[in-house]
Amino acid sequence: MSQDKEITAPPHLIRGVGLRGATALNMIDMIGVGPFITIPLIISAMGGPQAMIGWIAGAVLALCDGMVWAELGAAMPGSGGSYRYLKEIYGPSKLGRLFSFLFIWQLSFSAPLSIASGCIGLALYASYIFPGLENAWAAHTAQLALPWLGMLEFRFLVNGATFVAIGACLLALLLLYRRITVIARLSQFLWVGVMGTIAWVIFAGLTNFDAAKAFDFPPNAFRIDSHFLTGFGAALLVATYDYWGYYNVCFFGDEVKDPARNIPRALIYSILAVGAIYIVMNLSILGVLPWRELDAAAKDNSRFYIISTMMQRVYGHGAAVVATLLIMWTAFASVFSLLLGYSRVPYAAALDGNYFKTFKAVHQEHHIPHVSLLTLGGVAALFCFLRLQDVIAALVVIRILVQFLVQSVGLLWLRQRDPSFPRPFRMWAYPLPALISIGVFVFVLFKRDNFQREIKYAAVIVVAGLLLFFLRAWRERSWPFSTAHESQKQES
Repeated sequence: MSQDKEITAPPHLIRGVGLRGATALNMIDMIGVGPFITIPLIISAMGGPQAMIGWIAGAVLALCDGMVWAELGAAMPGSGGSYRYLKEIYGPSKLGRLFSFLFIWQLSFSAPLSIASGCIGLALYASYIFPGLENAWAAHTAQLALPWLGMLEFRFLVNGATFVAIGACLLALLLLYRRITVIARLSQFLWVGVMGTIAWVIFAGLTNFDAAKAFDFPPNAFRIDSHFLTGFGAALLVATYDYWGYYNVCFFGDEVKDPARNIPRALIYSILAVGAIYIVMNLSILGVLPWRELDAAAKDNSRFYIISTMMQRVYGHGAAVVATLLIMWTAFASVFSLLLGYSRVPYAAALDGNYFKTFKAVHQEHHIPHVSLLTLGGVAALFCFLRLQDVIAALVVIRILVQFLVQSVGLLWLRQRDPSFPRPFRMWAYPLPALISIGVFVFVLFKRDNFQREIKYAAVIVVAGLLLFFLRAWRERSWPFSTAHESQKQES
């Protein structure tokens, strides 16, 4: 009997990612296509180069929230990230089971949205080389009326770039369908391409820098009023998207060497490095391209390939094509890293019995959670039919409401409830970073034009998740429908 158990034991994950690989995965996840394609959006939100405030505030927010992830990641170094943290903080068989289920449920939507945003950005840059990709074949706005929430809108766009985006998603799936040790080496190879691209962009911008363009502030640019705050909220939402990814290492903690030490270091190193890169790079771009031109691109919903435009003016068309290919490389590296990290989360939840059982399958040869990987990749390919702006706004709002706020509050509560809980890494200047992240996330949620639209999306996902959770709990006679005896049995 014991021999049978040994023979049929499921394959396990491999701790094959060191500090260098984890930091590289975090950095290529953070950089991706975001800063190369969202500059027009953040400039348009604030109406001038004062949008640099948004990138600086985004770096501060990333570092503050990164402290939350670093403490939790070192204390609970396993795959699943927030799923594991929320379950342990709020109680594995009670409220923690609900919050962790809601997290994994929203991740089924927000993770593919995040992956799709990278694929769409890659395709938009491809349209610089092949302009015909931008020609719309079909565009449609679907509406759905819901009780209490009102009208929901979903905008779909089909053009050549759509299928380039889908192709990028499928290629990432193919490359990730192998052992984690190979993936770690491949991530460092992709990282070299990402950093080379960044270095070239910064060099081109600084050597052709025009201070008059970079600091061409419009009248009353820094007057603090309702218009400024609304624009700042919209800009900070975009900056939040650009910096996200610093927590990626927490999702595959079971595959990180010496996780209590390497998870916090990978988080902090990647945030500091990417924050410095973003601020220098964006300032150098504003010194070459007039901000009014970027604002016009955002309003026209076209010509988002700003690095290609910049390189064409500085070096000519040939250099612009090379830069475009490098940006596409960078975008693909981000998609690769995102799909790797997120695919481990449904696996961890299913292994824990709190999600669909099929997701706990591990490939016999490659030792990867292949069902979870294929499912998230397939849904991301479908989301490539949405517009980039809608994808970014939806995923940021959904993630803040169902994950980041609950997690930051949970850390504060865990500190009070269980001071002796093992903490290999302790948040610097506790509790200030957690309080700052909570306050800024709430500001981003509500201080924007038309903020109700994304709030409605998140509300629909939360309500649907609650219904699924309580229906399953009722059928399984688990919390909150279990008796006192059954609850004690589940906890044991």
